[in-house]
Amino acid sequence: MRVGVHKILMNSPNDVSGLERLIADGTVNPAEIVALIGKTEGNGGANDFTRGFATLSFALLLARHLGTTAEEVMHGIAFVWSGGTEGVLSPHATVFTRSEAAPAGAPRLALGIAVTRDFAPEEVGTMSEVREVAEAVRRAQREAGIAAAADVHYVQVKGPLLTPAAVADADRRGARLVTRDPNGSKPYARGATALGVALALGEVAADALTDGVIAQRMDLYSSVANTSAGGELRNCEVLLFGNSEAAGGDLRIGHAVLHDVIDAGGVGSAIAAAQGGGAADPARVVAMFAKAEAPVGGMLRGRRTTMLSDADINYERHARAALGAVIASVTGDAAIFVSGGTEHQCAPGEAPIAAIVRA
Repeated sequence: MRVGVHKILMNSPNDVSGLERLIADGTVNPAEIVALIGKTEGNGGANDFTRGFATLSFALLLARHLGTTAEEVMHGIAFVWSGGTEGVLSPHATVFTRSEAAPAGAPRLALGIAVTRDFAPEEVGTMSEVREVAEAVRRAQREAGIAAAADVHYVQVKGPLLTPAAVADADRRGARLVTRDPNGSKPYARGATALGVALALGEVAADALTDGVIAQRMDLYSSVANTSAGGELRNCEVLLFGNSEAAGGDLRIGHAVLHDVIDAGGVGSAIAAAQGGGAADPARVVAMFAKAEAPVGGMLRGRRTTMLSDADINYERHARAALGAVIASVTGDAAIFVSGGTEHQCAPGEAPIAAIVRA
């Protein structure tokens, strides 16, 4: 396996011109595209339709090149979008290809992909979702050829949240939901999928998990999960990244934990981990993926912030903007995947970060 990573900039949610150019000049074979992870300039909330707009736009482009339908493209390629490009964050997409290659003789970037079944609204944010995601993570790890959980450095999961239509459907059937608030369902949805990652990778014991701990027991978490929720999905898409001796190519991945939203040292630690040690070299960075979280109690290194008390701007938007600036100051690149909300993704106040670098 050889994984290719190609970052393209976007002038709008339907701007597919960057990928069109890469296909036209032969850099990317559309038949080898397996996943896309990107940032759109929506609000990141339950009513952020830029994500679905972007998926459809790329699916239509690829359908034309592959001689198939947009629906078939969306079934065959994992599209993961995070809305919200606050501050310096630049709208972009990172396209992943996978092709046959001889092993490089050293651990290299490997990627496994799996999807769950569709979930009923009453299953979102529950143990049903945790268990299904855990099994999908295990399948993705096997597909990637990564034997040890320690060699897994980034697991991106995108799943459903509760839309008004989903709430109405549950009401008609008398089904009980974790919440009736679409935006309020995000912590449960993100938390359940993160715990699914933790369960699969042995970071949390199965007997510690119940419906009651989801979005409540934040001492239970994964250090490599990066989870998002949107109204455009009914199932969960799992993209698992790590290093494998069976992989080819010239890319590696590593991860670290950000101890707060201005932890520039943590950014460097992720880069150094991907390099295999030594001083971090930002020039080798191909892509960065991180979660952003407000400081516990709103206090950042002894200074009060208004992230958690601002009635006008959601805390996730504050956190994404702050962390995006910190990462860009280290890498010199504002096209960074930074997603808000870290339920069960590292300890409270902390957040995961992963870097893909040239080996």
